[in-house]
Order: sequence, then structure tokens, then C-alpha cells
Amino acid sequence: MTTAHPIDQHIQQARAHPSVRAIVIPPCPESLLRLQAIVAAPELDAHALEQLAASDVAMAAAVIRLANSPVYGLSQPVQTVGMALTVLGLQPAVELLSAFITRHALHVRSPLLDHFWESSQRRAIACEHIGRQLYSLDPGLGHSFGLFCHVGMPVLVKAVRGYGSTVTEALARKDRTFTQTENANHRTDHAVMGAIVARTWHLPGDVAQAIWLHHDFSCLQDERFAPTVRHLVALGLLADFLVNQHDNLAPTREWLQHGQACMDHLHVAQDELDHWIDMLHPAFEAVRF
Repeated sequence: MTTAHPIDQHIQQARAHPSVRAIVIPPCPESLLRLQAIVAAPELDAHALEQLAASDVAMAAAVIRLANSPVYGLSQPVQTVGMALTVLGLQPAVELLSAFITRHALHVRSPLLDHFWESSQRRAIACEHIGRQLYSLDPGLGHSFGLFCHVGMPVLVKAVRGYGSTVTEALARKDRTFTQTENANHRTDHAVMGAIVARTWHLPGDVAQAIWLHHDFSCLQDERFAPTVRHLVALGLLADFLVNQHDNLAPTREWLQHGQACMDHLHVAQDELDHWIDMLHPAFEAVRF
């Protein structure tokens, strides 16, 4: 079930704003629609999933590569898509295919995005893991939120002149937030665009709402928002921290300002966070496109 909330109206209104209306939102890829239909069916059609995974050579190679990674510790490598899907299991296979399809549908050549998709996939893995550990959230919700959280950025890089310079400026400024700089320069931001993509691509309403809010940590105490939405926003910042730790990056300004509030919201202690860094390392290392 999706959560009805006025924020969905805000997403629709934002799409109609002149500064956003000119931005082309790629339609939901046919392959993602097929994947969503397979997942939504009352019974899994394993043959249809295998057909979809094998429909693109690069996607098939990604499936096989993950199954043969150290995460699964096989004594003999698999050589077919069908065998690889059996090794991965349904949820990891669906998540890998979703990530692959999304990356290629929004492919943009830009130095700003050199490691964007690897970080997005790692964030998605971390979000799913934290959601399972804390609240038994639907794993698809956590993964979709983590994967699409910053997906507005490649849309803006491709569609908006000067957005690359805005990102550089936003990272450097200390007097306002990243999204405030985006809005000052372009009258929209990547959180708004990400929420629009999420709705255009038929993702759950809670995911779209959390993407819209993922830089607004005042929502954690705002009971107008569903608990699932607030949990996603909080675990998203924890996931970013875990990914940055893996990539040997310094904690972000957002983490320094709001990390403790997100940990408190989720009732997570520092030693638990440290444990997750070690636990997720193999899965993070296996992320390759």
C-alpha cells in the first residue's frame, strides 16, 4: 500500500512548474516494467525472470559476475544466467536487475558521475540491510529508496546547463545546504527530481515521499509523515555514512549535523554502526557494473 499524503500533490505541482516542465524525465524503461510485473505476479515466473536477465548481454554478464563473486563463495563458477539466478535468489536478483536497468536508462557521461552508480548501489544495499535489521521493512522499499535517492542528479546533469558547476559550488558552500544552492541556481533540486522520477517509474509512494524529504531531517519528528517514510529518511543518512566509510571519505556535513538525530530516531548505537561497516564490506566490494 502507498501512503496518501499532500506531499504527493507537491510532487505533481513541482512537475508542472516552468523550471521543471522543460526537463525531460526519461520514461520508465520497458525492461523495468517487465521486472515490476514479474515481481507483482502471485507466483514467481522464474523463466520470465531468466529471459529478462538474458535479454541484454551486459545485464546477463552482471548477473553471472555477482553470482561468482566472493560474496557467494562458490567452489565452481556458474556459467549461465539461470544458474546465476538460482545462486542469487529472487530478491538480490531483482535488486541487481533494477540497478542495472536504472543506470543504463539514465546513463550520462560526466566526471561528476564517475562513481555515482556504484555509490547508489551500495547505498541501496545498506538501506535494505538496515531496514531488515531494525524494522523488518519490505526489502524492496529500502533498496528502491537507496538506489533512487540521488537519481535526480543524472537527470539534472543531462538536462540543465551549468548544473555541474552548481554541484561543485554546493559542495563548497558552508552558508547554505546543497539543495538550497540547487534551488538558488535552477529553481529545483535533485530531491524534487528524484521524487518525480520515482513516481514516473511507478515506485511506491512511501519511496517517492522519502526521496523528496531525504535532506529535510525535520521530518523525523513530524507525525504528518508515515513512520516508514521517516525511517527511510533516517536510514538513508546512516547508509550514506556507511558507504563513505567504505570509500575512505570523510563524514559529510549532513552527517555531522544530523547523524546523531538519525541514529537516535532508529535507536542505533555507534558500536552497531561499526559492526555494519564490517558486515557490509563484502557486499559493497561486489558492486561492479
